[in-house]
Amino acid sequence: MGKYIAIDIGGTNIKYGLIDDTDTLLEAHEIPTEAHKGGPEILHKVKGIVARYLEQIPVAGVCISSAGMVDPDKGEIFYAGPQIPNYAGTQFKKVVEETFAVPCEIENDVNCAGLAEVMSGSGKGANIAICLTIGTGIGGCLLVDGQVFHGFSNSACEVGYVYLSDGAFQDVASTTALVNYVAELHDEEPTMWNGRRIFKEATEGNARCIQGIDRMVNYLGQGIANICYVVNPEVVILGGGIMEQEAVLRPRIEAAMKACLVPSIAKKTKLAFAYYQNTAGMFGAYYHFKNKQQ
Repeated sequence: MGKYIAIDIGGTNIKYGLIDDTDTLLEAHEIPTEAHKGGPEILHKVKGIVARYLEQIPVAGVCISSAGMVDPDKGEIFYAGPQIPNYAGTQFKKVVEETFAVPCEIENDVNCAGLAEVMSGSGKGANIAICLTIGTGIGGCLLVDGQVFHGFSNSACEVGYVYLSDGAFQDVASTTALVNYVAELHDEEPTMWNGRRIFKEATEGNARCIQGIDRMVNYLGQGIANICYVVNPEVVILGGGIMEQEAVLRPRIEAAMKACLVPSIAKKTKLAFAYYQNTAGMFGAYYHFKNKQQ
């Protein structure tokens, strides 16, 4: 039975583990990304992970999920923000395959999360699905018949930059936007707040926290509705740490979507919350590898 090294490169941590042909995660670990050290250091860490596994067992492939814009055919990063300096141009596929003689594939982390959800998560069986990851920003993935739609230049579904009346989607509806808004209402530094504290105090009656959540939900409804008008998905899947507050957010977001969508679309668009959390990138990277290698 084949075993695959799955690696998920995020801005804070690199998660990695082994997945076998039965789609079972056999083990999982994580190490700090140390993104400030740049792309060459991240590539060095990835090579170290692969080398340690190959010393122990034979593997059938290396499957990588990464932040940044990824060219999945070339297997390299072609754009990354300043949070990871010197990351653009990092050739993961070429370096791993030439160094270890093991096949390697890489895909964007949000695309991997969406692929995991459609293959075996909350969107399983959906022909057209949108997956949104709400966090520091807002990432998006469009999946059609179980395949990621990349667009002409591998930049499809960069929905965080979609412009709403008060700014870019991710500037008004992300977790970062919520934290900044609530901190401002309290005349405190954003470092004193996070999503968990905001929801806890909202349930205790903090009116400013409730106001912040309502504001975020209103913008989420607008942004999701705009995407639905263009794509007409069967399901919209919401992920990211803040979406663990499903009990609080589901009825609010459904109402916000309904207010912005015409009834004929609203009643045929399902809202779902991500099944995969910390392992989404690893599973998605594995499914991407399997698709590319077929």
